[in-house]
Amino acid sequence: MKAHGFKGCRLIVAVISAAVFLFITPIVQDFGWAQEKPAPSLGSNEKIRISSDSLTIEHESRYAEFVGNVKVNQGDAEIKADSIRIYYKEGLKEEMKPAQGEDAIEKIVAKGNVKIRFENRVAVTEEAVYITKTKVLMLSGDNSKVTSGNDSISGARITVYRDSNRIMIESSKAQRVEAVFYPGGKKQ
Repeated sequence: MKAHGFKGCRLIVAVISAAVFLFITPIVQDFGWAQEKPAPSLGSNEKIRISSDSLTIEHESRYAEFVGNVKVNQGDAEIKADSIRIYYKEGLKEEMKPAQGEDAIEKIVAKGNVKIRFENRVAVTEEAVYITKTKVLMLSGDNSKVTSGNDSISGARITVYRDSNRIMIESSKAQRVEAVFYPGGKKQ
């Protein structure tokens, strides 16, 4: 681990807080399913709890990476993965506040057994990548699936374009795209 003591700790906390918000929001809001209550907002008072086997902060390469049984919680939302790496932009000031954190993040990558849960919505994939500049979330790996109650969509790659409110689900040689919807929200 290459970290410089407490140098940049406030920056890292701000970046991680923003990363959790940015990663969860596309899943819960952009699939067109109604929500019982809104997603956590950036800068909300709900604590963010992250646990993992290790944390590496690499200031020169501009990333923080949680590795091994990573679990992130904020309110009802939860992310689990084998690793989560948060890339942040160059030239950031240490006094950055959490509300400014969204501007600090370039990309968030979760790898291995990724599961994102919020209320009755769940996304399961092998890799999830969120790019802040383009506001694009990509879930990739055979059997990537997003479920809301009994309804689900699955494919080898699910891409959410937040700016244009568009979702693209792609197949692979091993798996076709599949959507399962129950009229009236009832399981048949």
